[in-house]
Amino acid sequence: MSFRAKLFGFMLLVVLATGLFYLRSLAKHIFFELPLLSEESAKARLNEVALQSGSGPNEAAVLYLPSLNDHKLIAESRPVQWAQSENDRVRQVLLALTEESPHGLGHPLPTATEVRAVFLTAEGTAYIDFSNDILKSIRPGIETESLAVYSIVNSITTNIPSVKRVRILIQGQEVETLDGHIDLTEDIVPDPTLIKAGY
Repeated sequence: MSFRAKLFGFMLLVVLATGLFYLRSLAKHIFFELPLLSEESAKARLNEVALQSGSGPNEAAVLYLPSLNDHKLIAESRPVQWAQSENDRVRQVLLALTEESPHGLGHPLPTATEVRAVFLTAEGTAYIDFSNDILKSIRPGIETESLAVYSIVNSITTNIPSVKRVRILIQGQEVETLDGHIDLTEDIVPDPTLIKAGY
């Protein structure tokens, strides 16, 4: 075999090895890294308005977080710089409900929660349209579902007084429940009996 043929064969092997390495890297990026990026981008969409639109003074937001040990919601204060519009304030409350509690309480919404839309009516109903990812995040059981739903409702109605009730939608559609227990086909009003006394 001539030197030229050997050189050509060697170069062909290098090109093939480089191509295989590139394809392997591309496949790894597509199948393993993109879900992480999409989770980050979902959180970024929720954060974008909520974090950048605050222009007022720092105030305390009261969140009602689930405590499965107590079977109740426990009030926790967080500093917040409220946005101008009430729609954005609803998003700020929802963002806060995705964050870890410094007191070890639960958070009813997963970190990558995507809020597709918020709409407030003049009658005091807040329509919140979540992506269907929220359905995968609710732990099974009537108590966990109930505490998650009322954590959202009680937190929003406490911090935005013009909101009297909440309607939860998934992908723009009405759903019966998140996990088979709490009826979401009607507006949900806050339930103060679920709040642990003394908090």
